Amino acid sequence: MKIAVAGAGYVGLSNAILLSQKYPVTLVELMTQKVEQINAGHCPIEEPLMAARLAEGTLSLTATNDGTEAYREADYVIVATPTDYDPVNNFFDTSSVESVIRAVCAVNTQATIVIKSTIPVGFTQSLNNPQVIFSPEFLREGRALEDNLNPSRIVVGSRGENGRVFAQMLSECADSQDHEILLTDSTEAEAIKLFANTYLAMRVAYFNELDTYAETHGLDSRQIIDGVCLDPRIGDHYNNPSFGYGGYCLPKDTKQLLANYQDVPQNMIQAIVNANSTRKDFIANLVLKRNPQRVGIHRLVMKAGSDNYRSSSIQGVMKRIKAKGIEVVVYEPTIEDAEFFGSRVERDEERFLRECDVIVANRLNSKLDGVADKVVTRDLFGDN
Repeated sequence: MKIAVAGAGYVGLSNAILLSQKYPVTLVELMTQKVEQINAGHCPIEEPLMAARLAEGTLSLTATNDGTEAYREADYVIVATPTDYDPVNNFFDTSSVESVIRAVCAVNTQATIVIKSTIPVGFTQSLNNPQVIFSPEFLREGRALEDNLNPSRIVVGSRGENGRVFAQMLSECADSQDHEILLTDSTEAEAIKLFANTYLAMRVAYFNELDTYAETHGLDSRQIIDGVCLDPRIGDHYNNPSFGYGGYCLPKDTKQLLANYQDVPQNMIQAIVNANSTRKDFIANLVLKRNPQRVGIHRLVMKAGSDNYRSSSIQGVMKRIKAKGIEVVVYEPTIEDAEFFGSRVERDEERFLRECDVIVANRLNSKLDGVADKVVTRDLFGDN
């Protein structure tokens, strides 16, 4: 059984590492630097477990720029290329997924193509191609491989033999066998992904609005959250206040799901999307109340152990502050450029902490202990 994986991001690389424990896997990636890093046993993504597995050199994994050869030889091709949703035009850009499908079908009419990228509800069915199935991923940034090795569930949008075999491949490569395998129709699998992520966004928004209420009325957010979360029906997970949900999945998935409700009555999905913007307004106002001259943004990344700052909530706060004409300086060691959206990037963390009179941090770390009086954060529990 030969497998090709298109895309070396969190989803693609973690799936490639998972499956290459037992199957020969060719990882197709356009960026030559990533290909060279992976083939040298180095991880192009900031994730310790991925880095450790690649460094061991025991995987049957090869990276390449040549998709044609990889697809021609494959029994299964996993598509893990980036997609995005444009809320202005109500359009989900699936062009990268469609491009890979065309490339595979041009050289191999027998391979099963498994879409792992996030796509609109009904997309797989609209292709009308029996080669193509959908299997959602449920991965956290910074813990993608861990979540693949210890899946909460494996969902494959195919009730046929090719779907069953693929689900079994994922399962047998996992470290933990404490998971359910669910074979569904393709459209239902697509809906599972969007509804699951929108629920998580709702939970983030809920605890953020709890925190907004407590902060506005001078109450202790942590005491309230601790008391609420002792109810076992609620639980003490996904409850740490933040500047809003962000990252690769939640912002686009919530908006995409909302778009799917165009002709369906709803209130809650719209409220979840709106709540994220309201929260950023609130955080920006907390900063502005301090009348700062120079505001420092301490890390753009969404969470500790990640190098991703795509759609990070702190960027929304940053834009609101800049709109008031206030100087904003960014400390983000993963950025090589001298500026980020017109704001100076300071590489010296000590100078950054010294020169900024207010420091905005979505997540705290020990480096901020000495300037706690300058820091604006809502991080109560010190975790993601």
